[in-house]
Amino acid sequence: MYNKQTEETLRQLKKAWHDFIITKSSPEKIRPIILKSWYRCLKWGTNPYQKKVSKVLDDKNLKYLKEEYEELINLSKPIMENLYEFMTGSGFLVTLTTNTGIILKIIGDEDVKNSLKQGNFIEGADWSERSAGTNAIGTALYTGEPIQVFAHEHFCICSHKATCSCSPIRDPEGKIIGALDLTGDFSKVNSHTLGMAVAAANAIENCLLIKREQQKCQLADKYKNTIIDTISEGIIATDTYGNITHLNGVAINILDFNKNNNINRNIREILPKENEDFFSIFSSGKYLTDEEMNIFTKKGNSRYTVTSRPIRNENGDPEGTLVVINEIKRAKKIAQKMSGASAKFTFNNLIGTNKRFLEIIETAKLASASDANILLLGESGTGKDVLAQAIHNESYRRNGPFVVLNCGAIPKELIGSELFGFTDGAFTGAKRGGNPGKFELADGGTIFLDEIGEMPLELQTNLLRVLEQKRLRRIGGKEEIFVDVRIIAATNKNLLKEVKKGLFRQDLFYRLNVLTIEMIPLRERKDDILLLVEYFYQRLLEQTKKRIYDISDEYFKVLETYHWPGNVRELQNVIERGVNLSRTGELKLEFLPEELKNRKIKPVSSGLEELEKELLYNLMETYKGNITRVANDLGIARTTLYRKLNKYNINKELFV
Repeated sequence: MYNKQTEETLRQLKKAWHDFIITKSSPEKIRPIILKSWYRCLKWGTNPYQKKVSKVLDDKNLKYLKEEYEELINLSKPIMENLYEFMTGSGFLVTLTTNTGIILKIIGDEDVKNSLKQGNFIEGADWSERSAGTNAIGTALYTGEPIQVFAHEHFCICSHKATCSCSPIRDPEGKIIGALDLTGDFSKVNSHTLGMAVAAANAIENCLLIKREQQKCQLADKYKNTIIDTISEGIIATDTYGNITHLNGVAINILDFNKNNNINRNIREILPKENEDFFSIFSSGKYLTDEEMNIFTKKGNSRYTVTSRPIRNENGDPEGTLVVINEIKRAKKIAQKMSGASAKFTFNNLIGTNKRFLEIIETAKLASASDANILLLGESGTGKDVLAQAIHNESYRRNGPFVVLNCGAIPKELIGSELFGFTDGAFTGAKRGGNPGKFELADGGTIFLDEIGEMPLELQTNLLRVLEQKRLRRIGGKEEIFVDVRIIAATNKNLLKEVKKGLFRQDLFYRLNVLTIEMIPLRERKDDILLLVEYFYQRLLEQTKKRIYDISDEYFKVLETYHWPGNVRELQNVIERGVNLSRTGELKLEFLPEELKNRKIKPVSSGLEELEKELLYNLMETYKGNITRVANDLGIARTTLYRKLNKYNINKELFV
């Protein structure tokens, strides 16, 4: 309030300012914060006699600056307007600046604005200490503290008729981003104006904090919605009354909802009334894990696994229910991937040129085009499992699963649960929630029942039912489950003899024996041994990174004359043994198992050897030592050709 005391203060300030500017002495009556500012102005060379601030942005740059400070301006404007409304007629302007002191916004009476324009107290003007000397805006921004500057406390004469109160504005991290100032004629000086400036600045800071927290909440909400929508299961949440609060796209597709206007609707109003079991989850807050359930929609009903958890507040009281829905078909696909339910081999992996063997391959390819059941017969090790995979990969089911069950490798009491699955509590130790069997996992693909002759008689009835009706019941369950599966069975037993013994059902035999393929043992296709040896060791070389460049004659002759009771699998094991034991790059007799190593080999007649040597010499001469062309002409591998050249001491360098 302006009074006689104020007049005395004004007189003292005027004298102190004059003495400081003329003599550079330190007046005793000046506040330390003001005196320090005066010294800074002297140091910077600020002109104390300037009648107006010289640094003012043009319209273009002011526009860019306001765009940069758009958020601060928009948040501050309502607070500035409320403050001005409270101070209308008081002769003060409410001013917002940047953190460098440039005025962004002025609100106030037009006559007050016009009077202060003379000193360039306008939008775009730089009122930092360097530009405008000591003043509330510049000094508050420099010190970081609220301040009121009165009359001759201002360093420059353009402000000696003013009083101003300013408080810095900080962002939520505490960084100064601007200032809020109240400026008027010095005769209007009042200590309360500084408090009002501080209060207004605090209000702006609170608005910034609230907006920042809102932005964080919005971002968190976007993250939450994005995460929910990227989850491949259906997610639906409701309040305690069953009103939907959250829903992802997968749930919308599963439940056949309209894509719009689902939130806040009651789930009972959207889904058919047949879903009472499903509705009860939301009304009772059940705690379920992978519970199988039918869900009815406008399109019909499908079977899903359902997991639910109650939503509780901080006091533990129920606030709603979260339910995760997963289509059983998708769960099966995941289980198929995890169990490795796929076929790796194709017909390209079946090696041989034997006439009977090629007839088997041709029959198998024809069988691939059909969906009939296949029975593979033959000794162990003849490649029934490889042929089964090749048939699957050639069939229209190639993109479906290929599931294997070895009936002879599983305890009899477990074969049923492995094949047909089981329900929750079906037997002691049964997995909670139950488990699908191999037939369910093979849905849409092929199941390979190896050693089918070992299947217990009591389970053959269930298998026959699946073959005839394409339906099964899990052990302990009542519900019938449809499965679309092709069966390939294999055995090394004579099933007709097993039927006569009463160990195998006759009707099941005839259901399996639609297309029968009998594998040929290796001892009856010895002309393929060389091809198989080369195929196996080439594949092993890729795996072991070893370099095998020769096979000794003695080694190969043993392989050629052995009777191979273990068939192709035994041959593969012998080659693998040799490759792993060899250090010199040659497969020798010493690497063979004992049962093969000591066999007596009848020598090849010298006449045949001479013919072979002459043939090799002539071909090497014809193709000028080109190993690849000679090997192709003979239909043998390059490694075999090298072995024969070494045997007959034929040096390829002679023909180059």
